[in-house]
This record gives sequence, C-alpha cells and structure tokens, in this order.
Amino acid sequence: MVKRGDESGEEPGTAVSRLTGRPVTGERALSGSLTEVTLDDGPVVIAKRGDAPGAVRAEAAGLRWLAAAGAVRVPQVYGHDERWLVIERVPTGRADAETAIRFGHALAALHGAGAPAFGAPPPGGPEEAYIGLAPMRDVPGTDWPRWYAEHRVLPYLRGAVDNGAVRPGEAAVVERVCERLPELAGPAEPPARLHGDLWNGNVLWGADGQVWLIDPAAHGGHRETDLAMLHLFGCPHLDRVLDGYRAAAPLADGWEERVGTHQLFPLLVHAVLFGRGYAEQALALARRALAT
Repeated sequence: MVKRGDESGEEPGTAVSRLTGRPVTGERALSGSLTEVTLDDGPVVIAKRGDAPGAVRAEAAGLRWLAAAGAVRVPQVYGHDERWLVIERVPTGRADAETAIRFGHALAALHGAGAPAFGAPPPGGPEEAYIGLAPMRDVPGTDWPRWYAEHRVLPYLRGAVDNGAVRPGEAAVVERVCERLPELAGPAEPPARLHGDLWNGNVLWGADGQVWLIDPAAHGGHRETDLAMLHLFGCPHLDRVLDGYRAAAPLADGWEERVGTHQLFPLLVHAVLFGRGYAEQALALARRALAT
C-alpha cells in the first residue's frame, strides 16, 4: 500500500486544510509523497510530504528565495511545517522555442540576483539541506574552486566509494580534478543564486507560456553549474535557452569545456543514490577534464 499520510497518520487533505485555513473538497494522489488537493473555493494545490528532517523547510525557503529575485516563475508557497509543503499547482503546456528564449533571459536574471557566498543557504533555510533524496550541506565559502571541491564533489565521491559505485582505485582521478580546479574553473565570478537541481524534470513548461521551476536545492554557487545540469539530463530547445541566456548575460570564454567539471557534482550525487552507471559517467568526465 502507498503511504500518503505522514508518521502521525495525518492525511494530505487534512494537512492542507490545517496549513491554509481553508476547507478541502477533493484530493487525488499523484505519487507516494505528492497529492493534488482541491480547495473549496476552486484553487488546486499540491501537498508534498517531506520525510527527511529539514527537507520541507529547505524547499520552502528555496522557493521563496528564487521568487524574491522576480526573475523565474516558481510555485507560490501556501504553507508548510516540518512534514508538509503546500504549493501552487502549475498547469503544464508544450515547450516551444520562444518560451525557451524567455526562460534563458529569466534564468540569467535569477543568477544575477546573486547570493551572499558560495554555499549560502536561502534565508531561513537549514544548513543541512538536500538535493533530491541526497543530503547536501550548505556551508558558505568565498573561493569557488575550493568550496566546490570540499562541499560538492568530494563528499559525494566518498559516498560513492563507500557504496561501491566508485572503486577505491578510481577515486584518485576525481581527486586530481579537485586539485586542478583553480586552473580548470575559468575566470572568477561572484556567487549566483542557483536553483541547484536544474534537471529537465524540475523545468515545467506552463500552460501560461512561461517556464516554471520546481523542487529547488537552492544555494549560492557558480551559474555554470545550473547550465551544466540542463545539459546533463536534457532540456527541450536547450540551444534557444542558451541563446536567451547569453544575450542577457554572456558566459566567460571556454564555458563549453567546463560543462563536464560542473557535472561531476550531480553525477556523483546520482552515483550515491543510483549506483555504478552514473559513477562511470563521472569518471569519464574527470579523465576528460584532466586531458585538457
């Protein structure tokens, strides 16, 4: 049986009514943790159950921080506690080239809104956050290559070694990339306001002709990391997204060669969660980076 309520037994509709102060007239399960809930005055919202400590607070803070930039569309947060997040439902439409260009402009503006430091969590967000199902620590730093190695690549490399996805003798190639990051990272840039988990599944092409972003792992980081995530798992009309982005905020020379370096982080996260196939991709990218 799919578990829909939380550990206390509270059902999604009950949680929504409690957090919004509005009666519920219907609900429809979307998955084990997501439920579409209809409020009595018509709006439909999404109730998301968070099982990991701090996960709901991290996501709610991230959505509000992204929204505060006034750049990309994100669902409104209607309420949350430590177990439940209630957000706006986004009706979806079809991807098209013109929307992709506008999304590129908006993403550039989001990044340009900045962050206090690399690794800075959203205001009100916990230091112990998540990227998908994996724990992610938001520890501020001022030097991107060092911060990226210490707090994004190496923790997941160790986790992938521990679970057998990366064999002990293979870890050295990724460690060498980390040592060379000061020369591989390109020109220094200020901290950008990142979505942080920008794979295609978190990009919704709305029925309103706008792109909406969901499920952030928001933090201060390097803007090329978000773009590398779009490359890694595919995005409709990605070339037009990049056209719009670069028209608004040109990228530093050599950014194409750095995509693989930025992909090490999400690939190692996936290696920790899902195993050897993603580890092999990360190792291949590390070897390619060292060959440049």
